Amino acid sequence: MTQRIRALRLTEDNRRWWTLGAMCFALFMLMLDNTVVNVALPSIQQDLDADLAALEWTINAYTLSLAVLLVVGGRLGDIFGRRRIFLIGVTVFALSSAAIGLSPTDTALIVGRAIQGIGAAMMMPATLSIVTNAFPPHERGRALGTWAGVSALALAIGPVVGGFLTEHVSWRAIFFLNLPVAAAAIAVSITAVRESRDETVGRTIDYAGIATLTVGLTALVLGLIEANRWGWGSPRILALFALAVAALAAFALVERRVKAPMVDFAVFRSRQFAGAASVGFIVSFGMMAMFFFTALYMQNILGYSALEAGVRFLPTTLVLIVMGPLAGRLTDTIGPKPLLVSGMLITGASQIWQSFLTSDTGYGFLLPSFVLMGVGMGLVMSPMTTAAMNAVDRTKAGVASGVLSMGRMVGSSLGVAIFGAVVATVGSAKLDEALPSLPAPARERLAESLGGGGVAGGPQQIVEASRDAFISAFGTGMKISGAIAIAGAFVALALISGGRPTAPEPVPELAPEPEPEPAAA
Repeated sequence: MTQRIRALRLTEDNRRWWTLGAMCFALFMLMLDNTVVNVALPSIQQDLDADLAALEWTINAYTLSLAVLLVVGGRLGDIFGRRRIFLIGVTVFALSSAAIGLSPTDTALIVGRAIQGIGAAMMMPATLSIVTNAFPPHERGRALGTWAGVSALALAIGPVVGGFLTEHVSWRAIFFLNLPVAAAAIAVSITAVRESRDETVGRTIDYAGIATLTVGLTALVLGLIEANRWGWGSPRILALFALAVAALAAFALVERRVKAPMVDFAVFRSRQFAGAASVGFIVSFGMMAMFFFTALYMQNILGYSALEAGVRFLPTTLVLIVMGPLAGRLTDTIGPKPLLVSGMLITGASQIWQSFLTSDTGYGFLLPSFVLMGVGMGLVMSPMTTAAMNAVDRTKAGVASGVLSMGRMVGSSLGVAIFGAVVATVGSAKLDEALPSLPAPARERLAESLGGGGVAGGPQQIVEASRDAFISAFGTGMKISGAIAIAGAFVALALISGGRPTAPEPVPELAPEPEPEPAAA
């Protein structure tokens, strides 16, 4: 017993594992928050008398601010210290969670969710860059595998925890739950985590780069979120995409001219980093679309409740919990390339499997594809992250992790948007074939409903035609998504280097800042 207690004490030998534990605490809180909110939306609607648009922005406000500010959060960590920015982010996240739990109106809740996303954008890149700096390259696979496993665990239990708290306590409890987790993360971080930053740059903030990147990403992500509702060819969507192109082009020009750019584009000269970032984008593109539209299939076609559908996704996340750490250890042994290639192939196979669903298909047919998806994502996530972070100098870990996370967030938004467009387009054609006598405006309204899985009530012929159209479009979308995942395997094959990670490198401690001289009397 005494030996176990000594083993748990913070020492120089185990400091990096304490650091990993603190980052996993924080990541668990972030990922849990991503899933518990969805289950609570009906209760939020009833309690705050919120309309559908307010419920959508309860999710979108967080997603938008997080995706837009990830790179900024990562770079601020490089400049001012990753532990410092992490602690600020955890504090902002916790305080905004408390404010959301006390929200009197849906407007206050949406504002709180946007602020919560800002805190998350400061935390998420910091967790990855802090772990990268704490572990030498030959141990990062194991550490990042644990990091990925904790993320999967939070995703797995999120719907269950959210459903239990919403049903037996209150939807507000899911936000108050963040407070003790944040307190534990702060306490361990202050004690165990060493400060690190990019010692090659000063403390100059690239305000022009932040402004142009924020405008460009806001326009891009907002356009992707609203494209299917407003119409891809609508003036508002076209204006947003035009603004995104102009602002991101301006960002690229600004970064070439400033002395201390926010994003060092030299990281993309590394084939390994570019390949890992591309794989992260592709796997997120297919994964989020699969989860989103398969959930609609289970609820609207198979008749499951939201909680029942969430529980049936557990095979994917439970397998991912096991495969993440295992893949991380294998990365340290054989390198990331074979794992990424096989993982993307298995992910693609899972999606193509789901493309053969019919209105009579039961959960038994879905189950093997869920297991395959868990295996595939488990083989991709931690090796992809390890490959990316080992490809850049440790001084650039913050901005590299921000770029990697931002690419995954944009990939997720693009995947849902493109899949939704496929469902609307293919489904509309199927409705035209099945219901030629129905007036065109009515068929257009039916086509718009396909994004929600089709109509649930009305004349039997219309209900069946709507469901058949959704299933046909779903199958087409899954085939496309699976083909893109398989293409990702070839990207990994071409760009990711083989072999084990490089030998460990010493990580110098951050020199303490000089104390200010006392003012003259």
